[in-house]
Amino acid sequence: MSEKMVRRIAREVALQSLFQIDFNSCEAEAAVKAAIAEHEEDNAENASSYALFLTEGVLANKDAIDERLRMCTVDWTVERMPATDRNILRVAVFEMFFAKEPLAYGVAINEAVEIAKDYGTEESPRFINGVLGKLAKA
Repeated sequence: MSEKMVRRIAREVALQSLFQIDFNSCEAEAAVKAAIAEHEEDNAENASSYALFLTEGVLANKDAIDERLRMCTVDWTVERMPATDRNILRVAVFEMFFAKEPLAYGVAINEAVEIAKDYGTEESPRFINGVLGKLAKA
């Protein structure tokens, strides 16, 4: 499995883990293990370390991430966003601004939009692209 595919799976697992943590207040490691077990991809466990890195990174920087999101959303509070969109955005913002080796804005935005197509609503990709595009320009 290519590194690109492993990272995509890790982002999906992190999204699922953060969603679970939002509603069940479980530990990051337990949420990642549960999401990996439910993931449909063969060898999804290859993505577990990066998924845990993303999940723990988002949780450790959640207040700062949410503050950045608040600066770029009009008429939306982070708390009012659909949980899927909110957590896709959090993962992308973490990778763009808080990871030790930040991801290029264009790559992070593209990954977030592609994941939104699979997990979000019909409006999610456009919403996520708009928010992250604003953040990248800021």
